[in-house]
Amino acid sequence: MIASSWLLVAFPALGALILLIGGKRTNGWGHLLGCATVVASFAYAVALFVTLLGRQAADRSAEVHLFSWIPVEQLQVDFALLIDPLAVTFALLITGVGSVIHVYSVGYMAHDQDRRKFFAYMNLFVAAMLVLVLGNGFVTLYLGWEGVGLASYLLIGFWQHKPSAATAAKKAFIMNRVGDVGLALAIFLMWRHIGSTSYSEVFAGIGEVPTSVTLAIALLLLLGACGKSGQFPLQAWLPDAMEGPTPVSALIHAATMVTAGVYLIARAGPIFNVTPAGQLAVTIIGALTLLLGAVIACAYDDIKKVLAYSTVSQIGYMMLAVGLGPFGYALAIMHLLTHGFFKAGLFLGAGSVMHGMNDEVDIRKFGGLYRKMPITFATFGLGYLALIGFPFLSGFYSKDAIIDAAFGQGGIEGWVFGGAALLGAGITAFYMTRLMLLTFFGKPRWENLRSTDGREFHPHESGPVMAWPMILLAIGSVGSGYFFAQDDRLASWLTPSLGALQPGPDPVLGHGTVVAATLTAVGLGILVAWLLVGRVQPEVERPQHVSAVVTAARKDLYGNAINEALVARPGIWLSRALVYVDNRGVDGIVNGLAAGLGGGSGRLRRLQTGFVRSYALSMLAGAGVLVGLLLMVRFL
Repeated sequence: MIASSWLLVAFPALGALILLIGGKRTNGWGHLLGCATVVASFAYAVALFVTLLGRQAADRSAEVHLFSWIPVEQLQVDFALLIDPLAVTFALLITGVGSVIHVYSVGYMAHDQDRRKFFAYMNLFVAAMLVLVLGNGFVTLYLGWEGVGLASYLLIGFWQHKPSAATAAKKAFIMNRVGDVGLALAIFLMWRHIGSTSYSEVFAGIGEVPTSVTLAIALLLLLGACGKSGQFPLQAWLPDAMEGPTPVSALIHAATMVTAGVYLIARAGPIFNVTPAGQLAVTIIGALTLLLGAVIACAYDDIKKVLAYSTVSQIGYMMLAVGLGPFGYALAIMHLLTHGFFKAGLFLGAGSVMHGMNDEVDIRKFGGLYRKMPITFATFGLGYLALIGFPFLSGFYSKDAIIDAAFGQGGIEGWVFGGAALLGAGITAFYMTRLMLLTFFGKPRWENLRSTDGREFHPHESGPVMAWPMILLAIGSVGSGYFFAQDDRLASWLTPSLGALQPGPDPVLGHGTVVAATLTAVGLGILVAWLLVGRVQPEVERPQHVSAVVTAARKDLYGNAINEALVARPGIWLSRALVYVDNRGVDGIVNGLAAGLGGGSGRLRRLQTGFVRSYALSMLAGAGVLVGLLLMVRFL
């Protein structure tokens, strides 16, 4: 079973190949093949999980060598897979949630003329992500890393006839390249100081690397993680990625791309364990991003962008957890898994709402939809409750555990990071309750409105092919947290990959106090949302005159403006300066030399007349000059 684990990648990769090469001939059944390949990969992942589960913990890790990939003198990189609990856990998430999203897409993309191409790109996305998490070294991971970047570019810009979609795809691609450079430089440093890029050899030799180099590797890995996971300061691409079809948003935000950064930090745990400064940097980035994403989500009226910034915030919780060290890795993975269920369910629910509302995304134009879309309302509501950490739903066990661990840091760090996580929980409850109230409750605000294309609104429930995936994800939103947390089930399973779950320093607050404080913060967030939008009839049009804080949040806390001022504009100016130097300097010298030679040769050519008398006269004149010079020398 383990020896054939390459089939996990082969199934979706083959599906993408057939659909892309087959072209329009596969239009009639391409969507079925796209779903079947991911389902087959999920079935194989389940079988692989059962195989590992039947082994002793110490025997749950194996490498599968496929072929020699880069055999260049001392640089020997094999294309091999690492099959261990962490890799299999991610494979189950990617293929399991991915299968549900693929099935949902059959209904969502039913009327799109390029549906076959859409499923090809989705298969490519899943295959690349599987390479990323199954590879046995950083170079193989980098291959999947870039494959995910390519697939995301194709899917975000799938509706390329929309200028906003094409722009969002380019923005995501370019901002991810910034993080990718950091990851590539980290790999170069590993090769330079350790002589290998495989996980086993890098982790075994990292203790012999100079402290400054280890810190540089850790920070460069963090830069790569920030790019893929939409963390500060590279978070601006993630909300714009909502321009792609909604199933793409669900796949990116729940099961694939944005989880890659968390996987990278967790997998590279032995590197971060020996550099406390690197761990602190990860924790700071996570705490800052979870607050930044939550605050911005409060100001948006676009249902998908609210969920997008929610993802930015929730990935921030995961980054905060992995930054806490060995006792935080398993907590981060648990929240990543539960988040995969409820965030995918929320995005699919948003897609169902859009499907019934002529693709409208403005929640101010919704209201009262719980009567028209009862299944969407129920499944979306369970995802909402799981996200805000309602007692005994999945988020209660995963996110609240991270808040508890943050306070468990002890000292000033415990107060700062724990306080940030607690504040984020309250803000999360506010913006998600606001979203829930404006979308499903209150008076219908769509009755006398028309969509942008002039059609009247006739909200209706989605068909079974879209409803059943939402129901399955809602079940995961309810029960997955308890299942993973019971008796530290997930932590024990991941021990061979991440090490044993270790207690942190003496906590600044007790567990019971943290739970009570978290529930209080969540309750206050719900109450404030109800007071502001639940008991009043909100305006359909967004108010133009608002406070400076709301204005800043609507502008993404000036994240795009800062990136443009610090990176984009200086880059443009530098490019223009280099072009000027190239045109006037390098090209000027080359072209000037060529022009000089050409002009000189043209003037010299005039001396060649072809007349013998002219040449004889020139020879006589030259002889006269020569005789004159000799006489001068003789008499001087």
